[in-house]
Amino acid sequence: MVKRLIAIGLMSLSTTIAAAQDAPKAALPPDVVKSGTLKVAIVPNYPPMEFKNPETGQLTGFDVDLGDALAKKLGVRLAWQETSFDQMMPALSTGRVDAILSGMTDLATRHDTATFVDYLRSGPQFFIRKARQDEFTGMASLCGKKAGASRRTSFPREIAAWSEQNCKDNPVVFVGTEGSADARIQLKQGRIDAAVQGNETLPYVMGLEPDTYLALGTPIALQYTGIAIPVKEAGLQQAVAGALDALIADGTYKALLEKWKLTENGVDKALINGAK
Repeated sequence: MVKRLIAIGLMSLSTTIAAAQDAPKAALPPDVVKSGTLKVAIVPNYPPMEFKNPETGQLTGFDVDLGDALAKKLGVRLAWQETSFDQMMPALSTGRVDAILSGMTDLATRHDTATFVDYLRSGPQFFIRKARQDEFTGMASLCGKKAGASRRTSFPREIAAWSEQNCKDNPVVFVGTEGSADARIQLKQGRIDAAVQGNETLPYVMGLEPDTYLALGTPIALQYTGIAIPVKEAGLQQAVAGALDALIADGTYKALLEKWKLTENGVDKALINGAK
């Protein structure tokens, strides 16, 4: 009886994996089918999501590994198109690229242009210089202090919302930066008291500079990171979602999460436009 139940369980698991592996066979855009190539925008300055290997100059990171794995499931080649953050959405809307896979936050305000296949959960988190940890006994200690974060993200709005709820008449003073690296530089220079970036990047960053930073409290919001695909390309959206589910089912996704220290940020299945 026990052997029979085990056999039934294994058959069920095999069926689930097979179904997930069949899902990516959904219709791809005709030009992708013709060329066999999926053009994907990336800005390689956000480790561990995407960056250049300092020794080889090659693209690397979680998104790069995930993109390559998705391409294999879809049966296409992946052509990475390096661009700037400001040009990613225009490149998508004009058809210069088929998708964006570059640590992009799924925001409802972006849904007019793109549909997101969400593949990570994260949240903006405050961090400070470890040398000043005695000054910050908790997140409330941030009230009245200067906090820096990339002005091109949703972090400024989320910092303001957290400050309004928790600091009342002694709000956090927001300082816009040119990116997460700039925020860290200003933090080390003492120009700001704290910085904010996605909690999916903090373990990697702190590993690069041991005993330099200290995460404070918990993330102040929940976000999804997604692959941006043109709204009109429903077939490609479903194909990519199916490929992601197949990677989750066969264990590839889990292995990539572990490789890049992102286990706590994983999702159980592909989610379409998770941002509300």
